[in-house]
Amino acid sequence: MTRHVTFITHPDVLIDPAVPVPDWPLSERGRERMRTVLDQPWTAGLRSLFCSTERKARDGAAILAEALGLPVTELEELGENDRSSTGYLPKLEFEAMADSFFARPEESVRGWERAADAQRRIVAAVDEVLRRAPAEGDIAIVSHGGVGALLLCHLQGRPISRAADQPAGQGGHYYAFTAEDRRLLHGWRSIDRS
Repeated sequence: MTRHVTFITHPDVLIDPAVPVPDWPLSERGRERMRTVLDQPWTAGLRSLFCSTERKARDGAAILAEALGLPVTELEELGENDRSSTGYLPKLEFEAMADSFFARPEESVRGWERAADAQRRIVAAVDEVLRRAPAEGDIAIVSHGGVGALLLCHLQGRPISRAADQPAGQGGHYYAFTAEDRRLLHGWRSIDRS
């Protein structure tokens, strides 16, 4: 039987410029939205959960794990592209940086991890997830929008592009692909709808 992998981006976070971005937790709205994932029919088939080591992804995975009675495996390689050189950026400045990150994947823009390197890392991390996951049952990965877009480009066999990014907003989207042949089953969908 074909196993499905669902890549989920964490929803709304508590943004605090004084706190390192990887340490931002989910907001209460983000927690509520993450609980809506449990209304999706595909969650019944989940047998393993993986997440990045960043707080917001861990918070999201913990909500699923508690409800489904599953352990969570944290992998640092599932983390968002490294933006520590700039840290927090106001929204407009961040969006301009993200545009440059995707538009110039072979360059480090203002010290950010190169998109090409982040893509190789997330693809290798998914390979590791599939190596570690049980042979039976579906898999969920709770991670981040930027690397989710890079993985989606890889799955679609297309060049890195911000056109593959999740819809604008506060995160909280998912797509699915087959574990065996990495065939995309569907693109981005909101966790708020089935």
